[in-house]
Amino acid sequence: MKKFLAGLTVAAIALAGAATAQDAPFAREIKARQGIMVYRSIQLGVLGGMAKGEIEYDAEAAQKAADNLAAAVTIDASMLWPMGSDNSANPASTALAKMWEDGAGIGDKARAMNEAATAMQAAAGTGLDGLKTAMGPLGEACSGCHKAFRVPTN
Repeated sequence: MKKFLAGLTVAAIALAGAATAQDAPFAREIKARQGIMVYRSIQLGVLGGMAKGEIEYDAEAAQKAADNLAAAVTIDASMLWPMGSDNSANPASTALAKMWEDGAGIGDKARAMNEAATAMQAAAGTGLDGLKTAMGPLGEACSGCHKAFRVPTN
C-alpha cells in the first residue's frame, strides 16, 4: 500500500509539473516555432556537413535538404511569434523581447533568410563548390537573426 501511495504521489507531482509547464505563456506557440527551427537545423546540418567535408557530398541529398529548407522558410509562422512570447515571459523561449520593438529589422532578416535559402536551393545540387558558395550567405542569414534576437547560448 505504501508503494502504491508513493507511486500516486509521484504521478500527481509529475502531472502538476506538466500542467504548470503547459500553462506557461504561449507554451504551444513556442514549442511549435522551436520545432520549425529544429527542422531547419536538420537541413542545415546536412548542407553544412557537406560544405565542411564532414559528410560526403551527395547532389541528391544536398538538393533534398536545400528544397526542404527553402520550403520551411516560406512557412507563415507569424502566429507562432505573438508579442510577449519572449524569454522574459516564458523561460522556454530563447527569443529576446527586442524582436518585437519597432524598427528591430525582423522583416529584413526574414527576407535575407528567404533569399539565402533560395540561393542554396539553386546551388546545392549543382556541385560542392556551389553549395560551399551558397553556405556563407545562408550562415550569415541564420546568425544575423540569432545574434540579434536570441538569448546567447554560451
